[in-house]
Amino acid sequence: MTIERPTFLNFARLRFPVGSVASIGHRISGVLLFLTLPFAVWALERSLRSERPLDLNGGPLARLAFFVLAWAAAHHLFAGIRHLLSDANIGSSLQASRASAWAALIGAVAVASAVLVLP
Repeated sequence: MTIERPTFLNFARLRFPVGSVASIGHRISGVLLFLTLPFAVWALERSLRSERPLDLNGGPLARLAFFVLAWAAAHHLFAGIRHLLSDANIGSSLQASRASAWAALIGAVAVASAVLVLP
């Protein structure tokens, strides 16, 4: 009996379920938030020293970084709530789990987009 195994695994062609995308995003957003802690402490320290606020509308790169950080914070919050509810056996059915995963993904992008629109 021979088992045929793929010789090349193309990750671009894999289709992950929405729950796994939300879970992977939760981990990625947690790492991003952890790595940006020194910047957040620096920004807090700078804002407490001066009366002039930080300029977050610097340029396209600054706006992209702000969008990514807003997405990371929102996604980590929404996916974390989703995981906590799942641990409490609330919304554990397949349909409810898929709906909450979509809600976490869409909600995080909506919050990050709304932050960009703010003056």
